[in-house]
Amino acid sequence: MQDITAFIEQMPKAELHMHIEGVLEPELKLQMAARNGIDLPHDSVDDPAAMYDFDDLPTFLDARYEGDTVLITETDFYDLGMAYYSTVVHENLVYAEIFFDPQAHTTRGVEFSTVIEGLHRAQVDAEQQLGIESHLIMCFLRDLSAESAHEALEQAAPYRDWIIGVGLDSDEHRNPPAKFADVFAAAAAEGYRLTMHCDVDQENSVTHIWQAIDDIGVERIDHGVNALDERALIREFASRRIGQTVCPISNRYVVGESRSRDIKQMLDEGMRPTVNSDDPAYFRGYMNDNLAVAQRDGDLSAEEVGQLMRNAFAMSWTTDSRKRAHLAALDDYLAASTGVDGD
Repeated sequence: MQDITAFIEQMPKAELHMHIEGVLEPELKLQMAARNGIDLPHDSVDDPAAMYDFDDLPTFLDARYEGDTVLITETDFYDLGMAYYSTVVHENLVYAEIFFDPQAHTTRGVEFSTVIEGLHRAQVDAEQQLGIESHLIMCFLRDLSAESAHEALEQAAPYRDWIIGVGLDSDEHRNPPAKFADVFAAAAAEGYRLTMHCDVDQENSVTHIWQAIDDIGVERIDHGVNALDERALIREFASRRIGQTVCPISNRYVVGESRSRDIKQMLDEGMRPTVNSDDPAYFRGYMNDNLAVAQRDGDLSAEEVGQLMRNAFAMSWTTDSRKRAHLAALDDYLAASTGVDGD
């Protein structure tokens, strides 16, 4: 009889909520700092917890943006991308939609082209060498101005074919979705797919989720567990098949619990939750770790874990033919994995 750990590890996977800047492991951060001549507060990886020390969203963002400072050249962004792909290929991840934050770099004087050309080159190599399909989602930083977001959208124009969608991340406090309504409308008019972070237990969480799905018209909400706070939202998410990209381990860091019981409730309510790693180097857990936490803390059956992954492939933004192929491979695996110990 296959145990639940092996079932999770061997299952083909899709990830829809992962920030590429968030895969900067301490060793890679120090390596890039050395080659780019950047001094860091920490010069050793003896204690990664000290290097990435935070306990809520603002302090996490401080650590993340400090890490961004070592990313300077196209090679840095290529290496960052390949660090992710070379890790997750061993977790049977076959598809990823990857957030990147161009404003976090262009505001430091790094050219938009430097960022995306390095990331795109890693995508091409990962598909050819590792068999991992991926797409890029450009996130606007919500604690910057809407005008800055428009500038990022303009800078992305020459690379339109390399970017599948746009999102919104960073500090949600006093930065509601409505602040970015115009730039999201412009992005939608150019054919970008739309998603948006609504972080866990933020001020006005429910109001922000309503804005995102009604005023902005997003297809997915990143995090989004506070949709469970209002029955009308639960009905909207279920009837309109709006997805949620939940990140259990990052939830433990930011709000003190994985919120995996919320994932189970979402499944029971007919919603479309998925499990993802968010910023895995900072939160010390990639996809298999997050699925294991969700399964254990949420008391999920193997069938429910499989449904989480079906949701991810089904709501992905790849082509219909690729989506069918990924879902068929997953269904074959699930059909063969009967009698999993841990249900």
